[in-house]
Amino acid sequence: MPRVIFTSNLQRHIDCPERTVAGATVRGALQEVFAIQPQIRDYVLDEQGHLRRHVHIFVDGKRLRDGTRLDEPVAGTSEIYVMQALSGG
Repeated sequence: MPRVIFTSNLQRHIDCPERTVAGATVRGALQEVFAIQPQIRDYVLDEQGHLRRHVHIFVDGKRLRDGTRLDEPVAGTSEIYVMQALSGG
């Protein structure tokens, strides 16, 4: 089953421990996490269910191509990293 890992910069704002969940796509895996902890959803997705502008997801080291559909397939051994994009200097 895929692992969903939230980076420490997101964990500073909300409790979001690593989870091993079911799901054949990024969206499916995220929905499993949101079912357990619904408050995480608002940090990751906007009102339309799209990835927020300043959030990036990497699946097995590759950046997610489509933040709208989130239909990237994941394997049972996949690692899904959810991170907040930081800016500034």
